Amino acid sequence: MRILQLHSDYIEYQPIKKEIELADKAEVVKNKLDEIVVLFTAVEEIDDESVPNKAAESIKASTNIIGCRRVLIYPYAHLSNNLSNPSKAIKIIKLLVEACRKHDLDVSQAPFGWTKSFNIQVKGHPLAEQSKFFSSTKTDPEKVSKAIKAEAEINSTWFILKPDENLIPLDDYRFNKKDKLEKLAKYEITKSRAVHQTPPHVDLMTRLELVGYEPGSDPGNLRFYPKGRLIKALLERYVSEKINEYGGIEVETPIMYDTNHPALSDYLDRFPARQYIVKSDDRDLFLRFSACFGQFLMAKDAQISYKHLPLKIYELTRYSFRREKSGELVGLRRLRAFTMPDCHALCIDLKQAKDEIITRFNLSENILKGIGLESGDYECAIRLTKDFFNENKDFIHNIVRELGKPVLIEMWSERFFYFVFKWEFNFVDALGKASALSTDQLDVENSKRYGIQFIAEDGSKAYPWILHNSPSGAIERCIYALLEKTSMDQRIGKVPSLPVWLSPTQVRLIPFSKDYVDRVSELATILQSKSMRVDIDDRDETVQKRIRDSERDWVPFTVVYGGKEASSGLLQVRDRVAKTLKSMSIADLEKILYEQCNDKPFLNLPLNIMLSKRPKFS
Repeated sequence: MRILQLHSDYIEYQPIKKEIELADKAEVVKNKLDEIVVLFTAVEEIDDESVPNKAAESIKASTNIIGCRRVLIYPYAHLSNNLSNPSKAIKIIKLLVEACRKHDLDVSQAPFGWTKSFNIQVKGHPLAEQSKFFSSTKTDPEKVSKAIKAEAEINSTWFILKPDENLIPLDDYRFNKKDKLEKLAKYEITKSRAVHQTPPHVDLMTRLELVGYEPGSDPGNLRFYPKGRLIKALLERYVSEKINEYGGIEVETPIMYDTNHPALSDYLDRFPARQYIVKSDDRDLFLRFSACFGQFLMAKDAQISYKHLPLKIYELTRYSFRREKSGELVGLRRLRAFTMPDCHALCIDLKQAKDEIITRFNLSENILKGIGLESGDYECAIRLTKDFFNENKDFIHNIVRELGKPVLIEMWSERFFYFVFKWEFNFVDALGKASALSTDQLDVENSKRYGIQFIAEDGSKAYPWILHNSPSGAIERCIYALLEKTSMDQRIGKVPSLPVWLSPTQVRLIPFSKDYVDRVSELATILQSKSMRVDIDDRDETVQKRIRDSERDWVPFTVVYGGKEASSGLLQVRDRVAKTLKSMSIADLEKILYEQCNDKPFLNLPLNIMLSKRPKFS
């Protein structure tokens, strides 16, 4: 089943001509429905009676997010070249109507089997237009791992562990204005991942022309416009540089693997992620959801000595794939295709592994700080078995002391996954949803599963302990966190902004009149030579309008250039965040940019320097 979902101000339609004998009964009159979600629907040959329920669940989740329960199912054959026969299509459509009603939706249906005319006005928000595809249970490529099922059945005991080593049962803990930690605890206990309203970053990512939804792809696969791609590329480069400094050895591995490979198929069932399956000749391949598969197969074939350990293997996976549930896919928070910096470490023994975990914990804190996320912007959760906690209390307490604030503890009576311990930094947004950024796991299974060995000091072969670290989390999720953070900052009176090193335009030059465009172009060339991303607002607008647009574009520094600047050689620089206007030289401006961006990568602006010559992407 294929559905084009349009959140509309109204739709007006009229049956014109009955096309088939089996057509629904209808009157040739105009019908108008206001404030409606229109579902243009095509039933395909492969669809069976399981499809309407899947579609209704997805529709319900979408309507919850956009806040409209009224839907119109509009049979529309033009969405597919593989249509079912009419009798089957009628049956499936009726089942879809019933399924939507069971989900408390206010449903109506346009008549099947008629030629119809229609007018529709679609709303302009980012979630107004969505393309959906649903397949039957028999053909659904999703594979649910045993770990997913186990995760749904886990009985966890929850605590708060304080830096003073006091372990407090969650029900007894008084949060005392620790709002984010309290929201994290509630989110994790309820396991409510679905989002029922549009988070603030969705409007920001489109308004700033960073990211958009891609109706021609699977949900959870987004399009990055030039400015968004620049930010993403800078983050990718920054994280990779920091991991290289840490000692990570960068590799590249395939994005798909054979589901029947013995080590891989076993690992699939131990990882709590839903997979995509790809058919290739007579084989089923799955799209990777992390870099583990390729890195482990590579390590298996390597000749490794104890002298090489800890061996840190790194890949920036563009992309990793997970079939997240449709109701969870909103903006950049949770995606089905994402870029994940993935750094594994092979360690000699538990002591070396624990030392390395502390090192990577500090590395992750520093990387997030460099990105623009301070310790107060996220909360830490530690998940572990009861046995591991009891046997390694000093190690756990050391981590909490390193962080310097209380940590949420999830303790399992037995091990469900391939790891016995993991920590993660969770960003908590304005809607109370938590999203993991940095994380590290202590893996006790996969060296044996994959046959990864090293030569020990005594000449024997041994299996290493394996750590799974993403020091930043998914790159897309970092952008989500930055946008959500600045939205929350705005609510308490702060100026919404991105870090200067990530701002697509760092300095905007506004010529006072057309007479100064050439001089401003020369100035822009000088500033560009000093590693500044500069553009020129040469549009035929008033100076005040162009200054306001620079503010709206979140440009950190704006310079209006006229006769005074031309004669004095000094620039009147508007600092957007500081809300100041200062006279300074080019060298002064260069110093400010250097202080804010000195250890960060730099890339040129990927758009025409002249605003008048740029297309609009959203």
